[in-house]
Amino acid sequence: MQLLLFIIVYPIIWLISILPFRLLYIFSDCVCFLVYTIFGYRKKVVRENIAMALPNLSQKERLNIEKKFYHHLCDMFLEMIKTMSISQKEMEKRFVFTNLDLYLDLEKKGKSIALLCAHYASYEWAVSMNYHITFTGYGVYKKISNKYFDRLIKKIRGRFKAPLITTRETIPTIDRNNRTNNLAVYGLASDQSPQASKAFHWAPFMGIETPVHTGAEMLAKRFDMNVIFLRNKKIKRGYYEATFELMADNPKEVPNYEISEDFLRRVEKQIHEAPEFYLWTHKRWKHKKPAKT
Repeated sequence: MQLLLFIIVYPIIWLISILPFRLLYIFSDCVCFLVYTIFGYRKKVVRENIAMALPNLSQKERLNIEKKFYHHLCDMFLEMIKTMSISQKEMEKRFVFTNLDLYLDLEKKGKSIALLCAHYASYEWAVSMNYHITFTGYGVYKKISNKYFDRLIKKIRGRFKAPLITTRETIPTIDRNNRTNNLAVYGLASDQSPQASKAFHWAPFMGIETPVHTGAEMLAKRFDMNVIFLRNKKIKRGYYEATFELMADNPKEVPNYEISEDFLRRVEKQIHEAPEFYLWTHKRWKHKKPAKT
């Protein structure tokens, strides 16, 4: 059944990937009409998330953000498909790194790097940084249940020399690379909700007490990695800028959970600047902090 689904869907994906950008965005507008107006994909979740995170805004303002978000969501999904065929020249024109020198200077320090980012703007196209770096750039991801689509995602990332590793593979991979002195950068999107039972730390995120993913910080401390934040910004439709920000160059000396909370503050800043580009479809604030006994 998995193979049959892949055989049916893959030609459609491939045809979408070769569309010129102008046609791609016309198609995206049509998809958005279906996703938002006809099917109302996760509309209740999106509406509740925006209301909780941005309670100071009026209902009209929140509705405006909601509509813009769905347009961006559809654009981003189709841009991800476009990654199958996009040229390096086109990618470098559309996804620009504003301060590569900061990152490259860290490579010279001879330590691996933990790169933290949010599900914001075009986090998928951030993989293009591998065109510009010398370290191996790993992406930590959640494995897709359909093994054929999972292989396709890995193949697409392979175009950018970006091996994907699951969360379960992360520690063994970093440990092996450390032992063989294979310096690498590990991309970790740490802004989604962990299981409440596995939450070691809670902190305010958009004013709401929230369980926090602390894995990136703990890995950085354990393996003594430099820590940077990648701030994405959407300039206009199909064009993005990304800026590296140093968070810690000696994480073992930083008090526990300070890096994780600093990460949340940086994500909050992005959301307040342009909330329509954050991924609102996930239940980020679904867990409530248990009362102390």
